[in-house]
Amino acid sequence: MTRLLLTVPEAAKALAISRSKLYQLIASGAVASLRIDGSRRIPISALNDYITRLATEGNAA
Repeated sequence: MTRLLLTVPEAAKALAISRSKLYQLIASGAVASLRIDGSRRIPISALNDYITRLATEGNAA
């Protein structure tokens, strides 16, 4: 079965950024996340959405 959620360290590694930068993106609303019993999880779809927005903004500039 394909995983739908990643931990913050896993998501940060997937984006090739630091954990602290990912927490900043989560706090700003740029990357969506969920809390499950006190654990922060990042949906794979949230990472894809974030990358798509970055690519779209990059093409507009």
